[in-house]
Amino acid sequence: MSYSKKYYGWSVIAASWLALFCLFGYRATFSILKVPMSADMGWSQTEVTLGYSFMMMVYALAAFGCGMILDKWGTKPVYFMGAILGAAGFYVTSMVHSLYAYYAAYGILAGAATGMLWVSSTISVRKWFVGKSYAKMFGIAFAGAPMSQVVMSLFVKQSLVGAEGDAWRGAMQLLGVLTLGCLIVAALLAKKNPEDYGMEPFGETPGASATKEYVWGIKEAFSTFPIWGAILTFLTSMLAEFLVWTQVVSYWNSDLGMSLSKATNLYVAIGVVGIFSMPIMGIVADKVVQASKCESQGRKRMLIFGPLTGVAACGLLLMQTSASTILGLIACFIFAIYWAIVPGGVVGYTGAVYGRATLGKIWGLATLIVMGIGPFIGPLIGGYLKDMSGSYTYSIIFAMCAFLVSGIIASSLPLSTEVLARAKAKVSTV
Repeated sequence: MSYSKKYYGWSVIAASWLALFCLFGYRATFSILKVPMSADMGWSQTEVTLGYSFMMMVYALAAFGCGMILDKWGTKPVYFMGAILGAAGFYVTSMVHSLYAYYAAYGILAGAATGMLWVSSTISVRKWFVGKSYAKMFGIAFAGAPMSQVVMSLFVKQSLVGAEGDAWRGAMQLLGVLTLGCLIVAALLAKKNPEDYGMEPFGETPGASATKEYVWGIKEAFSTFPIWGAILTFLTSMLAEFLVWTQVVSYWNSDLGMSLSKATNLYVAIGVVGIFSMPIMGIVADKVVQASKCESQGRKRMLIFGPLTGVAACGLLLMQTSASTILGLIACFIFAIYWAIVPGGVVGYTGAVYGRATLGKIWGLATLIVMGIGPFIGPLIGGYLKDMSGSYTYSIIFAMCAFLVSGIIASSLPLSTEVLARAKAKVSTV
């Protein structure tokens, strides 16, 4: 293997790591900043959480547009746009003084930036790494997400210690500067598709490069079941995941009586474990693929297992009391395992079924559907159930049920499509 190919491959991973670090910085900090923001501005938890839901709705639209760009021009222009919008999302939000201005600033600017970052980072890894090389390398790149949860959460927590009133504004401004710097570096490191450099992806099986990949049309791909099965699996997991991520600190703080500092430290544990679980579970997933008859079967098996870990983690949260911190730590450990499996696994499954050539636009539209519904509705349901019942318990129960449904749907995923079988037969004769 040439030095340049290794360098390009690791540059892609480094750029994706930085993009995911910034993307999950929004998620990691929201669950902490929404508490002082709500108190300072006099907004209810539902009103504040709605801003996050709006962000995810715009995120979905941006993801679709980004997917169309990726197949042709790669990630570099996307990361540059993400740097500007991501920094502006934090900074402009820090200046708002009305609820609707908050919705516009956080919803539109942050939503556009984060939507670009998710699709670009995940698809670029899949385009460069396939087969038994994919999950491990995605796990390394995705480790930027839990690292963000640790670093960003502790940073925001420290900036709020002993502060009063609008200290959240200063924290957001500093986050904006950090986001700008990281994404500019990501843009400089980013690479186009391997074919643009006369290279093949890592992990390609012998002889695979001799067969031209089938080029899917959007309508054609979305007339098959595998993509809809992947969407429904991911959607139900996202309903649960985003509800938990945005509400769990408040659950520990309000329902269990923990201090905000202790609850934040517990939340950070998910990130600490995730730094290691991402690459480790990636290696496990690749081993499962090698033991399966095809890549899609291995990815399917992991997608069944992943949501079930979410069910177990939610069950432990419901069993937890203010005196049983150990149950919370175990739940965080299990959530980190879930987190290492499902987001990358569903992209891996989709790529295994539909190939890399048009994966950007296929996954971009899938992300539009999933992220336009799951992360928008999940946090909103969590906030609504809290406002109606006075407790976050029902929110956790809802999340547990959604994880269970996700695992059931994953068990129905097919390994290929009739369209693909015919396409392979046709392409092999070219």
